[in-house]
Amino acid sequence: MTRKVSKAIFPVAGLGTRFLPATKSIPKEIMTLVDRPLIQYAIDEARAAGIEEFIFVTSRGKGALEDYFDHAHELEANLTRAGKKDLLAVLQATNMDSGAIAYVRQHKALGLGHAVWCASRLIGDEPFAVLLPDDVIAAEKPCLQQMVEAYAETGGNMVAAMEVPAEKASSYGVLDIREDMGALVSVKGMVEKPKASEAPSNLAVIGRYILSSGVLRNLEAKQQGAGGEIQLTDAIAKEIATSDNVYGYRFRGQRFDCGSKAGFLQATVAFGLARPELRDEFQQFLEEMTTMRKAAE
Repeated sequence: MTRKVSKAIFPVAGLGTRFLPATKSIPKEIMTLVDRPLIQYAIDEARAAGIEEFIFVTSRGKGALEDYFDHAHELEANLTRAGKKDLLAVLQATNMDSGAIAYVRQHKALGLGHAVWCASRLIGDEPFAVLLPDDVIAAEKPCLQQMVEAYAETGGNMVAAMEVPAEKASSYGVLDIREDMGALVSVKGMVEKPKASEAPSNLAVIGRYILSSGVLRNLEAKQQGAGGEIQLTDAIAKEIATSDNVYGYRFRGQRFDCGSKAGFLQATVAFGLARPELRDEFQQFLEEMTTMRKAAE
């Protein structure tokens, strides 16, 4: 029987330089997608998957991110007095219980693997999830919940995966597949950002993981990989050699790379159109913009 996944790591120490000047004063993770910050989408997904302990790996300048999860007592009191129950419910959904959330600092930007390792003392020997807030996934059943259900059958280590065009493989960690079982694939190797001609498949790893404590032990060596950084994929790949228990999971849903401006805009359109109270007016605006652009051409 596999152990319950109740802890999750959120690596949020990045500087968000692709979104300057906005990120000069606010952490990228609380930039707003429709009406919720990016980090809220990741938190909601983790909660739906049964996560109970939330560990944020932060850096200097992330105070606003930490404050976001505190109770806003004055604002809640004002909404209560005004009888705005719907807004009060929305606000309270962002609160985190005392003791449920922890923060650890990554003092140097040494890579994703190093960021995950920074939380190792809070994980111990338990399985844990990792969620990268830049990857926002629209899905009927949240991606991590899909993975937790599959993990209950496999145990070991699991990474979310999706097919990408061959020319984009160099932007991802790519799986070398041993056996393709449909939604699940067993993995015999992982290559971080390979050249298109050297990619073992077009199945790329994206920012959702369920990992064993063995991965943390592998990260302890702090070996540098692609780009001179400590790569999480390298630590996962070592588990293939020692335990042969790494799986890729083809999740059902659409992933948006909100670490890029284009991806953030695409997500804004998709999530805006998914909102019943916004859909009609927003759809009409987009159609008018498209018509105007075609006329200008």
